[in-house]
This record gives sequence, structure tokens and C-alpha cells, in this order.
Amino acid sequence: MSDLKTRPTGASVEAFIDAVEHPRRREDARTLLELMHRVTGEEPVMWGPSIVGYGSYHYRYASGQEADWPVVGFSPRKQNLSIYIMTGFEASDALLSRLGKHKTGKSCLYVNKLADVDLEVLETLVRASVTEMKRMYPE
Repeated sequence: MSDLKTRPTGASVEAFIDAVEHPRRREDARTLLELMHRVTGEEPVMWGPSIVGYGSYHYRYASGQEADWPVVGFSPRKQNLSIYIMTGFEASDALLSRLGKHKTGKSCLYVNKLADVDLEVLETLVRASVTEMKRMYPE
């Protein structure tokens, strides 16, 4: 069984954001820093070299593999902003229909730029996911 490579690091979140090449993506990352801090009350932590995460939870698969992962987070990638909504999107159709231009993966929300989405709807999605994750994985 291989170890999960994405773990909290001591790297500076501010230095990571400052190093984002594209100015708009860098500003969007700063907006997400504020939004997720407001929702979680947690300080951001670098997880691996490119994910900014808030809080953490411990999970275990039926296979026995287990790891820690952020409750919510994001990564300002070259192609888009990847926003990690750990509860997924099965119960979020109504909110997603109001969000704006986006794509989804299993637990990832992909946004080209924050100007394409309604930030209030995004905050509601993040808040609902954080609340559910804390219910599912109490400390």
C-alpha cells in the first residue's frame, strides 16, 4: 500500500500565492483564502506543493488505506482554479445551477476565474460542505 504524498507542509501559503504566475489567478487565490478562512475559522496550510487546505479529517477506506485530508481547499492551477468540496455535488444541483460557469469532478469544482461565478453561491457551497464534513468526521 503506498503512502499518500499530499500532506501538510511547513511551506508558506503567502509565498505560494505570491508565486502564482497569472495575476488574475493570483488575485482569485487571495479571494479564496479570505472566503475559506471566513467559512472555516481555520488558518490555511499548504498540503503538498500546490494545495491550500483548511482544517483536516482522517478517513479510512474499506481496503484499510487511511490518510488525513483538508476539510476544504483549493489550488490555483494553470488551467483553472480547483476547489476541493469534499462532500461532492450530489445534493448541490440547485446551488450549482445558480453558481455560474464551472465544471465538476467527484470532489472538485473547476472554475476558470471567480468573475465567472456568484461568490455568494460559492460560499454557500463551501459552508455546506464544511458543515457536513464536520458532522461526518467529528474531531
